Amino acid sequence: MTPKSLKSRILISFGLVVVSVATMIAFLGYFVIKRDIIDQAEAEVVKKLQTARKFYDEEIRRIGESLEWVLSTEISSQFISKANLDYAEVVPVSQLTLCTNEIVLAAYRRKQGVGGTRLMALSELETYDSALAEARHIKVKPTPMARPTDKTELKQVLVKEYAIPVLSDQGQVLKVLFGGRVINLDFEFVDRIKSLVFGGDLYKGTPMGTVTLFQDDVRVATNVLDEQGKRAVGTRVSDEVYTAVVEQGRTWHDRAFVVTDWYKTAYEPLENIQGNIVGILYVGILEQPYNDMAGNILIMFLTIVAGCALLAAVLSMVLAMGISRPLTEIVKATARLSEGQLGYEVDARTQVEELNTLARAFNGMSAKLKEREESLQIANDKLVEANQSYVHLISFVAHELKGMLASAVMNTYSVRDGFLGMVNFKQRKAIDSVARNLDYLTNIVRKFLNLGRIERGELSVNKTEVRLWDDVFKVSFDSLAVMAERRSLVIECAMDKTLVVQGDLDLLQIVANNLVSNAIKYCQPEGHVTLSSVCEGKTVRIDVYNDSTPIPDEQKARLFQKFSRLATEETRREKGTGLGLYITRQIIEAHGGKIWVQARDHGNSFLFEIETGA
Repeated sequence: MTPKSLKSRILISFGLVVVSVATMIAFLGYFVIKRDIIDQAEAEVVKKLQTARKFYDEEIRRIGESLEWVLSTEISSQFISKANLDYAEVVPVSQLTLCTNEIVLAAYRRKQGVGGTRLMALSELETYDSALAEARHIKVKPTPMARPTDKTELKQVLVKEYAIPVLSDQGQVLKVLFGGRVINLDFEFVDRIKSLVFGGDLYKGTPMGTVTLFQDDVRVATNVLDEQGKRAVGTRVSDEVYTAVVEQGRTWHDRAFVVTDWYKTAYEPLENIQGNIVGILYVGILEQPYNDMAGNILIMFLTIVAGCALLAAVLSMVLAMGISRPLTEIVKATARLSEGQLGYEVDARTQVEELNTLARAFNGMSAKLKEREESLQIANDKLVEANQSYVHLISFVAHELKGMLASAVMNTYSVRDGFLGMVNFKQRKAIDSVARNLDYLTNIVRKFLNLGRIERGELSVNKTEVRLWDDVFKVSFDSLAVMAERRSLVIECAMDKTLVVQGDLDLLQIVANNLVSNAIKYCQPEGHVTLSSVCEGKTVRIDVYNDSTPIPDEQKARLFQKFSRLATEETRREKGTGLGLYITRQIIEAHGGKIWVQARDHGNSFLFEIETGA
């Protein structure tokens, strides 16, 4: 990710906080607004449904009141018209056994007035008024989302009906008077309910409320309009509503798409006096006004939130600039310090106390760094001088000792081997001790000479073609064979004797001498020293193993340090300077390789890798 400036980071952080808070507030506001307004609409439509039901039941009761006017007179067409009935009839008690009208039969059994809703066959309606039966005939129209049906027309009508028994002085039923209104295509009734419940309000040309009466699932009286602006008679209710209201017998209220518009709707079943569901009473409130109201309130709310967010953004910008400006100065000053302008200072007078404290701390640090730099420079000059003296001393002493030791070694071996006259046993034993010490000193001088070359940076690698066994390791094993025999060691060579690398012969000989001599010196008596190799691509790995005490992991890092020796039984038994492995590592790394030690079950392996150069 691309780094950004402090001011940008502060502004982005503040911006994210402002946007997050504003978004959460906006969603909360939207949720609250929608919940309150939509809940209000849903509660309103349920209340309207209850009111419509009261008007419906009141209509049935009024039919009964109208019939009571003619209990003592004959029914006439004038009465039917005046009472606003579609039909009225009298059933003598002698004909009740042939009557199928459940409302009439209920009035007869109960000996009191009974009203309700029932399904009437068109054939029965024709006996009362054939013209009315023809006029109230409804064809079923295909409707999206309705359940599949084979019905193309309705062969029954839905009626509101009331029946009153006429009793004798002894309380016996003499006859039953009944009458009713056909609900099918009775628009006056649904329009009157709509007017009483909703008034005549329109919203953008669409009625605010609608009322519908269904016969089963078919609209038979409605003020819902279809796409052509006509009453949607013959259309059907959705399968979902039918299942809930007709099949399950419960009230259903939710938003629904009613022919052309979305409404908050409520449906409840219409039952006959036997408890069977024969239709549905529907009331709907147009949803769009509530959505628009919620949208207008939400826009006003979001405008306020956006204004607050903008104000917060401006304040955050001011705050970010106030914080970032002095910090930017400190960053610039830090860059100057890194460029070497020690002692550089920044202005410690800002409006923020913490930044002033930071600036003063920076100025103090800058001053101390300058003092320390000056002190370190003096110390460094002394160290350079001391190091040069150390390097010169090593080289001088090593060269001086090299010449004297060469003469001493030659004379000592001449005496020991009898070139200057015969020596007795005690003299030879003493001279052997002197010879071993001189060999040890010669080895030390050689190591100091190599160390001097490394310290002076003169360890140059002159690569030639080198045979690792014939030119390097065989020479080392041959020169150290006497030492191996003295300790009764078993020397094993499992390396590929044909391996050839591009390297410095003299330097690689130093590596071999150090590793082989260490393997022999620190090997357990009568133990094994094994030389093996692995070639992987252009890399050669050499493994020099000896039987010895496995080196713990925590001590391995000390092995290749200058003048460092491990505190083990083997190292206490043998003398050493702690330079051999350090010089060996420098030579291997100068060849582009690496060296490490790996503990085995009964010993240790010193391994190094170099490129073959092929």
